[in-house]
Amino acid sequence: MFTGLVETLGEVTAVRNTGSGIRLSVRPLSVFELKTGDSVSVNGVCLTVTRITPGLSRQEGQECAFDVSPETMRSTNLGELKTGGRVNLERALRLSDRLGGHIVTGHVDNVGTITGKKRAGEYTFYTFEAPPDVLKYIVRKGSVAVDGISLTVVDVGGRSFSTAIIPHTLAATNLGDKGVGDRVNLEVDIIGKYVEKLLHGKEPDSGLMELLKKQGFAK
Repeated sequence: MFTGLVETLGEVTAVRNTGSGIRLSVRPLSVFELKTGDSVSVNGVCLTVTRITPGLSRQEGQECAFDVSPETMRSTNLGELKTGGRVNLERALRLSDRLGGHIVTGHVDNVGTITGKKRAGEYTFYTFEAPPDVLKYIVRKGSVAVDGISLTVVDVGGRSFSTAIIPHTLAATNLGDKGVGDRVNLEVDIIGKYVEKLLHGKEPDSGLMELLKKQGFAK
């Protein structure tokens, strides 16, 4: 489990085909302690470290390798990564850590596309087109993970949603590298899925629905 607060960026050092999957090698751009078997969010996808290569200096992180399955390649943008590209990295949450973002599982729901990028003062506004199966869970002022970054939704339209990105987020993640037409991994807030499951096939309780709408979990 993760929070959507990216800890460091990583540089893709190799992408090797392994039959129908790939082996992805990444070198964190800052010291990032890992060991074989650890779970790491790579662009919002929960992957397992399969190999560690020590850094060449104290300032470099350890190069780590991940095996990416055909299903993960099909349902995420990891198959589009190229050597030299940058990815967002976050280690799994400890029970003692602060939950500064929101609950992120690392199980991507679908892939969206950036359809707008506009600077307004200190903020950069992004618009993301999302598939219907994702968009139905996204609500104004709710949370969504975009390439593993916990973002607050500014607005929701018929086929897309928008967010306002502060300068720190642009500097600390790879979102600033992306522009219109680029694809991103999307994971919706899991609370909305549980709410839908609990209410499925039941007559909605008017008081409960009002509370859910007030808190931003229902429309």
